[in-house]
Amino acid sequence: MLTRIDLQHFKCFELLRLPLCPLTLLSGANASGKSSVIQALGLLHQTISENEWSTRLMLNGGTLRLGAKENVIDEIHGRDSWEIALLDEGTAYQWRFAGERGDMSLQVASIRIDGADYCELENLHRLLPSGHDNSLSARLRELTYLTAERLGPREIYPLEELAATPAVGPTGEHAVSVLYSSRDTHVPESLRIAEVPPTRERQVEYRMGRFFPGCELEITGISGANAATLGIRTSKDTDFHRPGHTGFGVTQVLPIIVASLSAERDGLLLIENPEVHLHPAGQVAMGEFLAEVAAAGVQVILETHSDHVLNGVRRSVKGNMLPPDDVALHFFRPRQDAERDGVEQVQSPVLDSKGNIDSWPEGFFDQFDKDMNYFAGWS
Repeated sequence: MLTRIDLQHFKCFELLRLPLCPLTLLSGANASGKSSVIQALGLLHQTISENEWSTRLMLNGGTLRLGAKENVIDEIHGRDSWEIALLDEGTAYQWRFAGERGDMSLQVASIRIDGADYCELENLHRLLPSGHDNSLSARLRELTYLTAERLGPREIYPLEELAATPAVGPTGEHAVSVLYSSRDTHVPESLRIAEVPPTRERQVEYRMGRFFPGCELEITGISGANAATLGIRTSKDTDFHRPGHTGFGVTQVLPIIVASLSAERDGLLLIENPEVHLHPAGQVAMGEFLAEVAAAGVQVILETHSDHVLNGVRRSVKGNMLPPDDVALHFFRPRQDAERDGVEQVQSPVLDSKGNIDSWPEGFFDQFDKDMNYFAGWS
């Protein structure tokens, strides 16, 4: 498991040292750096999975399109390079990537493992020099990164070879294909609902019913084409409907459920805005579900603006699903605001076993209280 990520001169960070837990929740103002943390991991994933023989870090691909070197280097303090370091099971890995202003890929300028320098890699496929444990490289290659902009309802969904698309894709574009191709695969016992058949198809359908009561799914292959249709209904009294008739929430949640129930133990899920198109109770259920996934041994890093998702995590801790020490909460502030107020750019409130939070920095999920104070005439 990753226990820390460090970023130096990457985007809005001069230097960030961020602890990670089985479940890490990133929150804060817009454009404060939350997504940048996830993107740093996404860049490693993108290069390893899409350009396995590359000797350079690829800034643009099917997962992310971040432009050129000038777009990813800290404009205030950075110069020609940025660094990422990961602490994984007690071992520290550090890479420095460098390039010219307009470069759309960056060379590996240096590699350090537990403080020792190594020569430049032959390629990024292995990520680590010969002779070192490559499990970190495999986890980064196989991680799932779901961006905030997920695919909406579609009339048909392409079917891909499962070996070529084991993950649901950054916009969830492969979720239906993965579910169709692996519908009879058994879900890991740690995430299995006992009273439901253990297959991925039935387990996903049951989990969807937690968000959309009565939800049933029907994926039908189209004869003579590598494509399928997705039928959805929320009552046995109706026929299956096209996704466009069931609202956006279903197609936003489905990739998260499929990805979570497809992840291997010790796998890594990066999820932006899991609350999109969900009503408050559904957002709480999402927080509880992701806490359950983390408790099952899949590391989850999520970025959210929803106090309901946070409360779902808090409820899970109070309900003893997840120990409080397995949750990291990080609140990001724009760098200029933090410097003006003389506080850290990232503050990290702590949960206790009852789901209580020890401190509430200004702006940390406090808008409801501010509004109630206003309506009461107290501010």
